[in-house]
Amino acid sequence: MSEKKYIGVFDTVEEAIDAALIAQKSLMASYTIDQRQTMIENIKKYALDNLDTICHKEVDESGYGRYEDKLEKNWGSFLWTPDTKDVPETTYFGSKGLTVEYYAPFGLIGAVTPVTNPASTIVANSICNLAVGNAIIFNPHPAAPDAAAFTTDLVNRAIIEAGGPANLVVIPSTPTMATLDTIMHHPAIRLLLGTGGPAMVKGLMASGKKVIAAGPGNPPSLVDASADIPFAALNLTMSSTFDNNILCVGEKEAFVVDEVFDEFMVEMGKEMVDEHKQEAERILRDVVGKNPPTGDYKFKNVLLTPEQVETITELCLIPPTEPEGEWTANKKFVGKDCRVILEAAGIKVEGDPRLAYFEAPNDHPFVQTEQMMPIFPIVRVKDFQDGIEKAVFAEHGNVHSASIWTKDLFHATEFGKRINTTVYVMNGRTFAAFGLGGQGSNSPTIATPTGEGVTGPQSFARKRRFVMANGQGYTI
Repeated sequence: MSEKKYIGVFDTVEEAIDAALIAQKSLMASYTIDQRQTMIENIKKYALDNLDTICHKEVDESGYGRYEDKLEKNWGSFLWTPDTKDVPETTYFGSKGLTVEYYAPFGLIGAVTPVTNPASTIVANSICNLAVGNAIIFNPHPAAPDAAAFTTDLVNRAIIEAGGPANLVVIPSTPTMATLDTIMHHPAIRLLLGTGGPAMVKGLMASGKKVIAAGPGNPPSLVDASADIPFAALNLTMSSTFDNNILCVGEKEAFVVDEVFDEFMVEMGKEMVDEHKQEAERILRDVVGKNPPTGDYKFKNVLLTPEQVETITELCLIPPTEPEGEWTANKKFVGKDCRVILEAAGIKVEGDPRLAYFEAPNDHPFVQTEQMMPIFPIVRVKDFQDGIEKAVFAEHGNVHSASIWTKDLFHATEFGKRINTTVYVMNGRTFAAFGLGGQGSNSPTIATPTGEGVTGPQSFARKRRFVMANGQGYTI
């Protein structure tokens, strides 16, 4: 075991796999679905009780995102991740008999956690997999091993307190590419789960096993002439800066029709109220039980000059090394506060602005690159059709997420058909798809390259069919 004595954390990946296999067999042999639900409820309780600690560990160790935004994000994730009650079941009955389709476990799942959400991914994916009877071994991102170990221990303690077996969730104490390779090729692991960029997805696919992968995105937002412009400007600010825009679902660029472009830019420059900070302080008070700091919720976005844009582009983006290559984000500034980025570029700022924005040509690298920073390029387009063409191109076929701001249902329908993303939101932040401002469940993984979409417990299970043939089971 690890020197820190965390439950579920093992010195070698082989020990972790062996322990998880034993735990999963015990789970399926000795525990009912109702008992699994009791374990899940206790995981949610433990996670909420330790919400403040988890959020601090994620920020302090990884250096990514905003603490107050993580409070809101993780609170929603822990509460709204689907569990056993959300696993579908289909029944067919008639004079020929009764047939039931249901979901059964794969056994042991191998998973990769992203540095952007090192702890919350473990909690949420543990809940989904426990709901269908799987154990899970995570290979945490090496930039946040303690957050992963603390959370793994927390999940196991919650399961044990609820009467379940230890080690349903495990990790190697020192995650490396070698430990990931062992997980990928272990014969007892038949399903792999990963969140990350194209290289990660390609690596998992090369294993030859079934893969559920959340790949990259570059979500565009389209604003047409009928939109509520002040509402769109406020919400795009809040969405594109949530956790400093490290979430792949957050809007990364906007396309605004010429007719309302100037009005939109004026609204982006007005004083705004930081809704996420307000919600975080409510959660600290009502959920965590701490007296939140009282501060000024108001802020102003920073409009960048062309010279400042050039400086920030050189600072935050890395040009391609080949003629047909792509720009990439400078990891030094991914997930950093807007103030930190601006000061590094030599730009004086007042207070704590959430966002820096600027008018950008369509081919600007900030438009075409998933940069994961609170820097927001806004492209002027001549009309709605021009906006569609440019937004579809910027999305690069990732089929991830997009939003539209319009009062025209036909426009919303047309853009939705063309953009063809897994998550598509009308008149709301893309986060509305996960219960934050709209109806929906939360999800640990949005599987875009492999097609599962917004995952739930059934995504990590095998569909089985039991048939009572020749009229058996027919009761009518």
